[in-house]
Amino acid sequence: MKTPTFFILLSVLFIFTPAIQSENHSVASWYGGGEKLNKYTANGEVFNSNTLTCASWNHAFNEKLKVTNAINGKSVIVRVNDRGPAKRLGRTIDLTKAAFSKIANPGKGLAFVKIKKI
Repeated sequence: MKTPTFFILLSVLFIFTPAIQSENHSVASWYGGGEKLNKYTANGEVFNSNTLTCASWNHAFNEKLKVTNAINGKSVIVRVNDRGPAKRLGRTIDLTKAAFSKIANPGKGLAFVKIKKI
């Protein structure tokens, strides 16, 4: 009997997620689909998913952050111009689709990252 791919992937995530989080890594997601189209960010700017910006509760507006993917080492510098992500989701930062694309595949939706203030 073959084990479904889903259960293998779930097992890998279960094993590696605590190890990655214990190294002070955060979970990043991306936002900017139709729900945010032509709306304003929390600091009053018009939202643009093609800019290298992010939403964070833990950093001041206009603060620049270096966000590095903990798995592949790719990084991007973003500017905080919005608030989020939804606190109940357990994520630390929301990147625009353009910013997320620099460090991970948006199709995956989430990435383990290290965030450093610049």
